Parts: sequence; structure tokens; C-alpha cells
Amino acid sequence: MKSDLFSLSAVYTRMIFRSWFQYKVDAILRSLAVFLRESTAIIVIFFTLLKFDTLNGWNIYEMLFLSSLVYVTYGFLIIFFTGLRDFGGTVRSGGFDRYILRPRGLLYQLIFANADWFAAVGQGGLGIVLFIISASKVGVVWTPLRVFYYILTITGGVLIQGAIFLFLATLNIYLLETNALKEVFYWNTRRFACYPISIFHKAIQFLMTFVVPFAFVNYFPAQYLLRKEDMASYPTIFMYITPFVGLVMYLLAYAFWRFSIKYYKSSGN
Repeated sequence: MKSDLFSLSAVYTRMIFRSWFQYKVDAILRSLAVFLRESTAIIVIFFTLLKFDTLNGWNIYEMLFLSSLVYVTYGFLIIFFTGLRDFGGTVRSGGFDRYILRPRGLLYQLIFANADWFAAVGQGGLGIVLFIISASKVGVVWTPLRVFYYILTITGGVLIQGAIFLFLATLNIYLLETNALKEVFYWNTRRFACYPISIFHKAIQFLMTFVVPFAFVNYFPAQYLLRKEDMASYPTIFMYITPFVGLVMYLLAYAFWRFSIKYYKSSGN
């Protein structure tokens, strides 16, 4: 049964991928547009470092390495969680009612209903470029253990952001409109994540560590590899627990989803 579900998912994913890239020139241009749009944040970091040389001890290559984790994880995230990112529109349009009538799990359908391949290629590609530029400049010796740690970090970072999307999607069952919450608790927080959290006010550090824990997506994993002095302000164990944080967050968000879905009421559209 599980193998059948996996095969069906693989076929469905290939179909979505082909449909998105049916028109190759359009697909390339749209992916490039995403790449260039997200690059503006990196340009801001570059010019900031031209003026200040370092930010709390972080040089330009270390900052690029920090940012690369944000974009690489989002590139993987949006392949699987586009349906949750856009769930509010699905509820408001009445489209979620169709999922309820189908003989498949609701979350399963949402995950495999759509994939924003343009964002995946554009942002994921930017993350890979930043990693290539910075990885050889930050003094990291890439042993098998560190490569394994990096892979676990990517997985944990995807789960953390997936849990945030799932939690915000679940709130749509009660509120219908959560775009403002998504802007505050995901997109704005993600912008902070491209900088070392140690440069921010304590309230922002608390938010990014314990409320919307983007610090575990990139800052603490980068500290494991770079060992910057500002890590002294935080418990050492934070460098090792990104996969655990991601798994726990996702399980909690999933439990909230399972509890809340019983109270779903159609928007009537």
C-alpha cells in the first residue's frame, strides 16, 4: 500500500513538473525573475558589508553562507508545501471542499496538489549559487560528518518552515484570512534570518529562537560549521538540534491540524 502511494506521488509530481515547464522559455524567465527578485536582499547585504566590513564579526562570505541555508531550504520546502502556503485562497474559494470529497488524506492531497517549481528553481538556485561562492571561503573542511550534518540541517530547516506553513494554514479553518499573520510570522521573520540574530534586539532574538525558530534553520547550524564568537551568548546544544526541532514542530503542527480539521466549515463559495 505504501509503495503504491509512493509510486502515485512520484507520477503526480512528474506530471506537475512537466505541466509547469511545458513552455520552457516562460519557465526559465519566471524562475529567473524569482532569482533576481530574491537577489535584491543579497545585494543589500553586500553593500552593507562594503560600508561596515563585518557585522558583529561576520564577514561577507559568512553572511552569504548564512543566507544560502535560507534559500536552499525554501527551494525544497516549496516543492512540497505550496498547497499549505496558498491554503487560505483554497479555503476562501471553496476549493478545499473538493479535497474533502476525495478518498485520500486531506494533508496528503494538499502537499501533492501543487508545487511552485518557479520559486523552487529560483530561490533554490540562488541558495546553491550562494553556497558555491561562500563554502570554500569560510574555512570549513567538508568532512563526511559535516556533509551529513549539512544534509540533516537542510531536512530540519524544511520541516521547521513546513510546520510554520501548516500551523498558519490550520488557522485558516478558524479565521479564513491569515495573510497578515503569514507576512509577520513567516516572510518578515525570514528577512531577519539572512543576518546573524546576535545583531538584533533581545526580543527579536527570542522570537527567532523560540516563537518562529528561523535561527534553527540557518544561524545555529552555521555556527556549528563556522564557530563564530557570538555563539557564546547561546547554549551550545542549539547547534545540534535543528532536525529535532523540525520534527517536534511538524508533529505539533500536524496534531493541531488533525484537531482543527473537525471544525472546518465551508466558505460557501
